[in-house]
Amino acid sequence: MAESRHTDPPIEYEIRVVGAPRTPLRDFYHALLQLSWPMTMAFIAVGYSTVNLLFALAYYATGGVQGARPGSLADAFYFSVETMGTIGYGSMYPATDAANVMMVIESTVSLVLTALATGLVFAKFSRPTARLIFSRCLALSPMNGVPTLSFRIGNARKNRIVEAQIRVMLLRTERTLEGKDFYRTTDLKLVRDRLQLARSWNVLHVVDENSPLFGTTPAELEADGAEVLVTVTGLDDTWMQTVHATHRYAASQIAWGHRLVDVLSEEGTVMTLDLTKFHELEPTEPLPTFPYPRR
Repeated sequence: MAESRHTDPPIEYEIRVVGAPRTPLRDFYHALLQLSWPMTMAFIAVGYSTVNLLFALAYYATGGVQGARPGSLADAFYFSVETMGTIGYGSMYPATDAANVMMVIESTVSLVLTALATGLVFAKFSRPTARLIFSRCLALSPMNGVPTLSFRIGNARKNRIVEAQIRVMLLRTERTLEGKDFYRTTDLKLVRDRLQLARSWNVLHVVDENSPLFGTTPAELEADGAEVLVTVTGLDDTWMQTVHATHRYAASQIAWGHRLVDVLSEEGTVMTLDLTKFHELEPTEPLPTFPYPRR
């Protein structure tokens, strides 16, 4: 089986919800936290400029800014920025009641926007995240004479994830006796599902008569649109907070008759972890029975 076939990523489906009530402002802050850093900074910059432009139009319409050029929207914008940023150069200042009222309103709005922007940036900085690396594919090969599904997880940071717990689920489409398609989720029992994750961890699932993969062929898995979903949770020993990570494998990313290359080697008292081989595979002897006997 070609190596490129093992690295095809799972299809990313776009989920469209029909009939749900529209709540555009609900969880708005949560949606902002999910933005990337460039998008977050762009949102703050655009929002800040937009609010200043709105107040500039108000100053432009009402007038009363001493030192501003008559009919200059640019000066009105600069004065708005000075007011919102509490800069106050002194070259421009409100000289009428209308301008002073607008200045008071803008100062109040500025307090709220500054607090929201500060909270957003602080929340993104202080939110702990895991930097886990998952092997590009799953390997299915004999181990002690028994077909075993395996993949590798690595910690890209130098800290430890204490009490790291992993859960692996098989998702595939099944047809009920009534002829309806049903997307079933089944847990894959692991040889070990909890440990302290420092650098690398090989996750193993034995494909025996109790496994949902027992008696399954590659063609059947791909026809059923099967996926393997991996979730990892644990306690970051730097932040002392819970972190998590998820990863998905498509059926085409299962390397049948291959195993992961060893990344640990020992020479005397020196143990070497070679991360350049993290994703590498090597072929194994044919599986004892292929496909495996059905129950």
